[in-house]
Amino acid sequence: MTAPALLPALTVTARGAAHRAQGPCACPAPAAVLADRADGTVVRHGDVVAKAHAPGTDPTELTTRLAVASALPGILLPPLRPDAAELHDRLVTFWPHGSPVNPDAPELAPWEQAAALLARLHAVPVRQLPGPLPPMRGPAKAALAVARLLAAGPHPASAPILRAWAGLPPWARAETPARHAAALCHGDLHLGQLVRRPAGTGPWLLIDVDDLGTGDPAWDLARPAAWFASGLLPADEWTRFLTAYQEAGGAPALRGDPWPALDAPARALTVQTAALAVAKATAAGRELDEAEEALVDACDRMAAVPPELAQGAAK
Repeated sequence: MTAPALLPALTVTARGAAHRAQGPCACPAPAAVLADRADGTVVRHGDVVAKAHAPGTDPTELTTRLAVASALPGILLPPLRPDAAELHDRLVTFWPHGSPVNPDAPELAPWEQAAALLARLHAVPVRQLPGPLPPMRGPAKAALAVARLLAAGPHPASAPILRAWAGLPPWARAETPARHAAALCHGDLHLGQLVRRPAGTGPWLLIDVDDLGTGDPAWDLARPAAWFASGLLPADEWTRFLTAYQEAGGAPALRGDPWPALDAPARALTVQTAALAVAKATAAGRELDEAEEALVDACDRMAAVPPELAQGAAK
């Protein structure tokens, strides 16, 4: 949760951005809190969405990421303003409202559209973009999740997660620089990162530039791959996603058999998701749910497979 003063101030800021002229608000619905987490608070008022980014967000990197989003309007949702504002020691950005994926209609999930957007993003020549672009934060976020697990205290599920983490290559643990192609990557791809703009009728676009940067394109496919390998994503949905990405001209290393490139990022995302789940469950004093148990079980299987056999086991 955010500091108590931030949310009301952000709500006022969102209203001000939506209505340049003072006076009664004619919006059909009141301001809505879309997210209120330590890593980001998001408020919508009318057709404007205001996001307070995580404490410590680098202003120069965020400005560069905003510039990239503005330069790629058919792939990323462009911001309403080129720079971030400051509010209660947080950086705030402003975006047009778009309609998100409906979580109650999984059969309508836009897997093909998400894959095509990723393929287009990965094909953008980095040298033609505003820069310098920071690294994509995928490995760093996985490392932070493991650190959060360790800080949460003992839990029976921690051991298989940490064994799986120890079996990853150093670059996937953010311990050494990656030696892969430096493509433009989203860095945190899941279906919650898509909206339609105009709302309800427009094309799908990627949102959330907090992790945007250069890195290994496989990381953007890693979360769906991890869900598939863990049994949380049906095989037909994974196939739809992967096929659409490849047919849209995705990264060369991910054409044909993608698993040699996908294996380490998918394992890292499995560890990251399991670590966060166990840390949250420990803090709340609750048992793991079925999906969280499946992630821990996947980590246990990962730790039991020798690295030289890992790629074959993932196929």
